[in-house]
Amino acid sequence: MATALNNLLDKLHLTSKEDDGPPAKEPAEEELNELKDKYTKAGQEHVFSFYDELSVPEKASLFERLQSFDPNYINEITEKALHPAPSPDKSEETTLEPLPDTATASILDSKDEDIQSWYTSGLELVSKGQVAVVLMAGGQGTRLGSSDPKGCFNIGLPSQKSLFQIQAERIWKVQQLAERDSGKKDIVIPWYVMTSGPTRQATEKFFEEHNYFGLNKDNMSIFEQGVLPCISNEGKILLESKAKVAVAPDGNGGIYQALLTSNVRTDMRKRGIQHIHAYCVDNCLVKVADPVFIGFAAAKEVDIATKVVRKRNAKESVGLILQKNGKPDVVEYSEIDNATAEAKDSNKPDLLKFRAANIVNHYYSFRFLETIEEWVHELPHHVARKKIPYVDIEKGETVKPTTPNGIKLEQFVFDVFPLTRLEKFACMEVKREEEFSPLKNAKGTGEDDPDTSKQDILNQGRRWVQNVGGMVESEVAPEETGVEVSPLVSYGGEGLEFLQTRTIKAPAVIEKED
Repeated sequence: MATALNNLLDKLHLTSKEDDGPPAKEPAEEELNELKDKYTKAGQEHVFSFYDELSVPEKASLFERLQSFDPNYINEITEKALHPAPSPDKSEETTLEPLPDTATASILDSKDEDIQSWYTSGLELVSKGQVAVVLMAGGQGTRLGSSDPKGCFNIGLPSQKSLFQIQAERIWKVQQLAERDSGKKDIVIPWYVMTSGPTRQATEKFFEEHNYFGLNKDNMSIFEQGVLPCISNEGKILLESKAKVAVAPDGNGGIYQALLTSNVRTDMRKRGIQHIHAYCVDNCLVKVADPVFIGFAAAKEVDIATKVVRKRNAKESVGLILQKNGKPDVVEYSEIDNATAEAKDSNKPDLLKFRAANIVNHYYSFRFLETIEEWVHELPHHVARKKIPYVDIEKGETVKPTTPNGIKLEQFVFDVFPLTRLEKFACMEVKREEEFSPLKNAKGTGEDDPDTSKQDILNQGRRWVQNVGGMVESEVAPEETGVEVSPLVSYGGEGLEFLQTRTIKAPAVIEKED
């Protein structure tokens, strides 16, 4: 069974073999000729153009990389991505509708008793050891002026905590809350951190140097998403150097394949995991392993659930979660016309009809992840046109193009939504100011940058202090006021009654109860 699965994954490119040190042994002539023949029949024989010039370690490394791909599969997905087949029902107009009321809930207007019920049941599932977290953390902080993994980034909080530390402490706190409610000890929420090739080693080192931020390293797994070769505009696999294929991570949609190839799903099965929270690293406000969200999705008995925030206005360029032709889907802002974007909700005329903004914050049932092999091959690949350095096959020289010369193929994590039955999909609207502050841009941009992320956390802390009757004073500019409440003290504003009669001088950090 394991051999058959590995063969299938190899065929679909789903293995990721990074260079941990290439084997010193040159590939056998028979194996080499067999691989060359495979690439020749696929019209990609040029990848061996410089093979005879290479050293033994270089030959071995190139062979291993090329062996990890099926060139016919690469040709197939490239063709599909560049020239998608027309939809069978193209003659029919695309219909867009909000998700049905039965599949949705909103923290903004749900009854307090419903929210409390979800919270209680979510914590109970945590206490039973049935909840795990998957973090998509493959990106580097390039736009932020850093070559480190984005999770290592310090957004400038008074505590100087990184995104990884903030999220680790939230996991720790949920474990503590579950222990308090259940009376059990040593409750564990396993944390699976998906990196890319360029970020894996730095991520592992960062967690080791910081002692996993108080979490048990045995309950953390750092794994790697897959890669795909970069393709020229003419459909040819590009070489980064004479000895190396140009590759790129396969997108956050590579999470599904990576769960298989890394044996993360196997580990989940051994632990008895039933409910999984998956999210992106760049959201400093993310409620990791949110008991309310877990409890909501479990109560609905769905396979996939997603959090959304209310779209600010009709012009905000965000993807929308909705029904497309009767199936759950994400439609990008650029795909809808003005009339659709501006349409009002007939039941709530002051709100947009399509307002559920995607924040890449999802729930999966483990039973659904057990079916990955059944649908993973159906996920589409999307084209990103890029300027990709490459080796000129005729001259053997490295070329740095000034205009896009090729494509990178990637999958999106939400590509699986339309493959899910509507009755097995749910959506929870949450408060943007409490749960969504993405870090996308360099400092000073003024939108989705380190300053806005920092301020959103400080504003949240100030609200929490004021909600329990505390006072916040400051002698600095209003944009610099606020309170950072450590996740070790409070996960979502609870447990702050000790601040009831306090006056806090902002900016401040609340790191412990005293």
